[in-house]
Amino acid sequence: MNDIGARDAISATAPRAVDVVVVGAGQAGLSAAYHLRRVGFEPERDFVVLDHAPRPGGAWQFRWPSLTYGKVHGMHALPGMELTGADPARPSSEVVGEYFTAYEETFDLRVRRPVDVRAVREGDGGRLLVETSEGVWSTRALINATGTWDRPFWPRYPGQETFRGRQLHTAQYRGPEEFAGQRVVVVGGGASGTQHLMEIAPYAAGTTWVTRRPPVFREGPFGEEQGRAAVALVEDRVRQGLAPLSVVSVTGLPVNDAVREARANGVLDRHPMFDRITPTGVAWDDGHEVAADVILWATGFRASIEHLAPLRLREPGGGIRMEGTHAALDPRIHLVGYGPSASTIGANRAGRAAVRDIQRLLGRKRVPSAATVGA
Repeated sequence: MNDIGARDAISATAPRAVDVVVVGAGQAGLSAAYHLRRVGFEPERDFVVLDHAPRPGGAWQFRWPSLTYGKVHGMHALPGMELTGADPARPSSEVVGEYFTAYEETFDLRVRRPVDVRAVREGDGGRLLVETSEGVWSTRALINATGTWDRPFWPRYPGQETFRGRQLHTAQYRGPEEFAGQRVVVVGGGASGTQHLMEIAPYAAGTTWVTRRPPVFREGPFGEEQGRAAVALVEDRVRQGLAPLSVVSVTGLPVNDAVREARANGVLDRHPMFDRITPTGVAWDDGHEVAADVILWATGFRASIEHLAPLRLREPGGGIRMEGTHAALDPRIHLVGYGPSASTIGANRAGRAAVRDIQRLLGRKRVPSAATVGA
């Protein structure tokens, strides 16, 4: 039987039933799977983890090679297994990919990949139907951990379609060498934008940095109190059903020696957002223009939740209103790595909280799994 015939045969069979479907095997999804195992849920029997990526590593596997592990800010270990001895000079995609691989194997999480989740719909008897590229699952609860990497945000500006140079997004960035001798406009005031600028500047003929708002640079340590305050700002938005901001957007940009040098030599010299794009660059209404060969959009990502559309969970504000980790309109649907939990430490905590709520929802008592005892 060919691949198409095999898929048709799978889709024609009855839905496979489990208690919990976890969608996504990045930090949040693996944390949730670990905690499911820890309280007695068995993979393939009680829950299943579906991941559309080709290999372990979550979104990290798609990061550009020049983003070495030593440049990563705030990578927290997954629950139950530390990441130790990593070479800071190695690409973060390799380090984290190997770590996630070992984690899945150690705790026998049996992630199914590559599997695309296409839609989640209401089923019979209070169950949900999860439609995928490999058939349909029937579940009592769903943990959505799909992150944002698959939905890069491209702003629209007048004249954008006339630009004769190259436009790309952070999601397509592979390293600074490809910009040698070119004039590059970097758009975006987050960590990616500043990292791109500092990498590209030694190669490019010139760089220009533009952002919608003046960037906020943060000197000194970022303590627990500041972290709680930042998360609270994001949490307040999702409680109101507004589209979530990233946690990073409210914490400011951490300052290190490389950032200080880049600010001193003019690489991190921010300009206000341009008003339009021309065939040869960007322009402001005051008459100022900058010629460019490349526009690099370091403008962030949006939550990958289109497959939840049939459940009609979105509020008029554009987001899903949340109570803890579950959708306010449906306690069966948990979003982890969404809004206030969109950081590695936040994803860990959200995974644990979601499993605790699902235990109560399903009326299951904690029965420790042999795979996680002592972890």
